[in-house]
Amino acid sequence: MSKKIQESKKSEYSAKSIQVLEGLEPVRKRPGMYIGGTSVEGLHHLVWEVVNNSIDEAMAGHCKNILVELLPENKVRVVDDGRGIPVEIHPQTKKSTLETVMTKLHAGGKFGGEGYKISGGLHGVGVSVVNALSDWMRAEVSREGKTWIQEYKRGKPIAQVKSNGKTKLTGTTMTFSPDPEIFPEIVWNWEKIVDYIRQQAYLTKGVSIRMFDRREVTSEKEAYKEKRKGFCFDGGIASYVKFLNRGKEVKNSRPVYVEKTVNDVYVEISLQYIEGLKEHLYSFANNIFTVEGGMHVTGFRTALTRVLNDYGKKNNLIKDKNGGSLTSDDVSEGLTAVVSVKLRNPQFEGQTKAKLGNAEVRGIVYSAMAEGLNEYLDKNPNDARSIIGKCLISAQARLAAQAAKQAVIRKGALEGMTLPGKLADCSSRDASKSELYIVEGDSAGGSAKQGRDRMFQAILPLRGKILNVEKARIDKMLMSQEIKNLIIAMGTGVGDQKNIDKMRYHRIIIMTDADVDGSHIRTLLLTFFYRNFEEIIKRGYLYIAQPPLFRVQKGKNVQWAYNEEDKSEIIAEFLKQDKEKPKNIAKAKKKAEQIDEDEADSEVSDEEKKSGVNVQRYKGLGEMNPSQLWETTMDPANRVMYQVNVEDAVEADKIFDILMGSEVEPRKRFIQAGARSVANLDV
Repeated sequence: MSKKIQESKKSEYSAKSIQVLEGLEPVRKRPGMYIGGTSVEGLHHLVWEVVNNSIDEAMAGHCKNILVELLPENKVRVVDDGRGIPVEIHPQTKKSTLETVMTKLHAGGKFGGEGYKISGGLHGVGVSVVNALSDWMRAEVSREGKTWIQEYKRGKPIAQVKSNGKTKLTGTTMTFSPDPEIFPEIVWNWEKIVDYIRQQAYLTKGVSIRMFDRREVTSEKEAYKEKRKGFCFDGGIASYVKFLNRGKEVKNSRPVYVEKTVNDVYVEISLQYIEGLKEHLYSFANNIFTVEGGMHVTGFRTALTRVLNDYGKKNNLIKDKNGGSLTSDDVSEGLTAVVSVKLRNPQFEGQTKAKLGNAEVRGIVYSAMAEGLNEYLDKNPNDARSIIGKCLISAQARLAAQAAKQAVIRKGALEGMTLPGKLADCSSRDASKSELYIVEGDSAGGSAKQGRDRMFQAILPLRGKILNVEKARIDKMLMSQEIKNLIIAMGTGVGDQKNIDKMRYHRIIIMTDADVDGSHIRTLLLTFFYRNFEEIIKRGYLYIAQPPLFRVQKGKNVQWAYNEEDKSEIIAEFLKQDKEKPKNIAKAKKKAEQIDEDEADSEVSDEEKKSGVNVQRYKGLGEMNPSQLWETTMDPANRVMYQVNVEDAVEADKIFDILMGSEVEPRKRFIQAGARSVANLDV
C-alpha cells in the first residue's frame, strides 16, 4: 500500500507540471499548429506568410513592386517597396517595433487601428512564425530616410536593431533559411511557388511581382542558370478567368466582370461559361483562398440563379415546357468563376481560414452581382442567349437524369446485401475497415476472389473499359452497366442524392494490369472518380494497387520486383551472394538445366542462368495464382499502394481535360511533348 501511495505522489499533477513556453518557443514546439505541419506544404507556407505581408501592403495601396528570390543554401528573399515596418521603440514591449513584430506572437498591425484596413494576415502571427522556424533570418527595413537591419537565429535576435546608412527608398526585405531541425526535407518547388504568386498577382490588380530562381547561380558568370517569371495583371480576376479557361471552348466570348465597393467591402467577381460539365469556382477573402466558400459564395450563387431566371423569362428564353425555372445546379454546369471580397474584419472559421463567416457579406455580394450581371446581359444579348441556352441544356439533362438516378437508387435498395451480381462482398459492415478492389477482367477477378481476406476485402470485376465520363452527363453515364454496378456497390448514391458518408468501403482500390490497356482502364476510373466523386479523393479513400512486374527466383529464394530497377537490384544481390560463396560449377550447371525455358516472359541473361536466377514477367494479374496475388498485392502486411490525392486542382482539371476531352489537338501536343520521356512502352 505504501508503495502505491509513494508512486501516486511522484505523478502528482501540480503547478510544477505546467510548462510555460515563452516568446516563439510554442511555434518550434508545435509547428503544425501554425503552418499545418513540417511537410512540403508546411515548408512552402513560410514563403506564403512573408509574401502575404507584401501583398497586404499592396492591397493597402502602399506597394507596387514585389521581388521573390530563391537563393543558394535554401535561402528565400522577399523584397517590397511598401512603407517598411516601423522601427521606433514600441510603448508596450520597450523594444524596437521591428524586433517586436519579428519575435512576438500576435504582434502586428492587423488587429485594429489604421495600420491595415484590409489584410490577409488576420491572425498576425505570420512573420514571427517564419522567424521561429528559420535557422537564420534577416530583416531589412527602409523608411524615414534610413535603412535598419536585424538578424535572428531560430527566432532570437543576434544583435540590436541598427541603422545601416541613409536611403531615399522605402520598403521591407526579408531573407530566411528554414531550420533543418524542424523540416526533414528542404526543397523548394519552383512551379508551386510560381502558381501561388501568379494567383496573388491576379487577385491584386496592378501589383508587379518578379521572381528569380538563383539556387544554381554562384557567380555572375552563371547568371544564365537562373529562372525568371514576372506577373502584373491590370485586368485582375477577369484575366484570371481567361487563364483558367485557356484552350477551352467558351460560351460567352468576354467574361462577365463585376467590381463594386459597398459599406467598405470591396467585391470583385468574374465568370465565364465553357462547353463542359464541371464547375470551377474559386473564392477568396482578402486574397486568402476560402476552400469551403462562405457567405460571399452564397450571395454569388443566389444572385446568379435569380438573375439568369429573371432574364430568361423576361426575354421568353425560359418557358414552362423546358422544366420551369433553372436551378443552382443548372447554372453551375460549365461555369468558371472567381469571387473575391476584401473587407476590414473578416471572420474566418479557424486558423486555416477555409470559410468566410461574415453574414453581412452575403447581401453585399448578392446586390453587387445582381446589378453587374444584369448590366452585362442587357449589353451583350448574344452572349446572354448563349449562357441561357447552355443552362437550359443542363436543365433538360437534369430531368432526364432523374429517372436514371432513381433506377440506380431503387436497384441498390431492392437488391440489398446481394448488390451487383459480380460483386464478391466482404463480411465486415464496418466501412472504416472494409475495402473494395476494382479488378480488370474476370480472370484477375477470379484470382482476387480466391486470394482475398473475405472478412474485409470485396472484389468487383470490370468487363472491358468503362465509359469515358469526361464529356458525358449523368443520364448517359448511368446507362453504363459497369458504372451502375460500381455506384451501387459503393452505396453512395449519385447526383443530388449522393452521400459520401454512406460509403460501404473506406478504401477503394483500383487494381489493373501493368500494360497499356490496364493504364487506360485506370485512367478512365480516375476520370470517373475525379469528375463525379471528388470528395472520395479528398477524404483519402481512393488508392491504386501496385502489383509486381517480376518474380525473381534463385533456388528457394523468391522475391518480387515492382519495376526494372527493383529487378536489377535483386539479381545483382543474388549474383553478389554467389560470388561470396565457394564456386561449384557443376552445381550451377545443374541449376541452369533445371530452369524451365518455356516459362512465359522469362528474361534472364547467360550470366544469370549460370547462377540459377529465373525471372518471370507478369503482364496480367490473371497470370498470378490466388496465393501469389494475395502475397504481393492484397496482403496489408506486404502490399504497395498509391493513395490518390489532388494537390493542384487547376492543374489536375487541365490534365483531365487534355487527356480525356473531345479536343484531339491538345492531346496530340501533350503526347508529342512527353514521348521522349517514355521508356519501354508496351504496345
